[in-house]
Amino acid sequence: MSQETETLEPRWYVVHTYSGYENKVKTDLEKTVKNRELEEYFFEIVVPMEEQIEIKNGKKKTNLKKVFPGYVLVKMIVTEATWYIVRNTRGVTGFVGSGTDPIPLTEQEIKQMGFELPSSINIDFSQGDSVSITGGSFDGFVGTVQEINKDKHKVKVLVSMFGRETPIEVDFSQVTKVV
Repeated sequence: MSQETETLEPRWYVVHTYSGYENKVKTDLEKTVKNRELEEYFFEIVVPMEEQIEIKNGKKKTNLKKVFPGYVLVKMIVTEATWYIVRNTRGVTGFVGSGTDPIPLTEQEIKQMGFELPSSINIDFSQGDSVSITGGSFDGFVGTVQEINKDKHKVKVLVSMFGRETPIEVDFSQVTKVV
């Protein structure tokens, strides 16, 4: 990887994986990022999916289908360390680009795929508000908003677990304000 590739701005990159390993790569990469505390370099890891409606024997069935089989999209800041982590994740064959340099997606490509979320997201809760977690492992827990990260679309909520306050990070979509 050349020195010019290193950038401090998060960009979308396409990572090529073995076919069928997309979700495993996403999960492994998320675990590695969390274990090495590199969350400030990785913003989103996405396996693009679309709903597909299938009608079989008169019954309607909705399936999720991979839009780009064999690829995972990663919004990240490329450094020697982050490049190495992605490149050495099991199931990854490499970045899409020329040689060893990952090439970020252009703004036009991102818009065509519909991945970039609007930069200004309106949320109905603020720091100190009571919220209920409505998805994931902590569904049903109620806690207090400790921190809001609009860049990553995450909120840190303090919940009471086993008699002690524990911070939990969840997506904006997994929280509702308790009125």
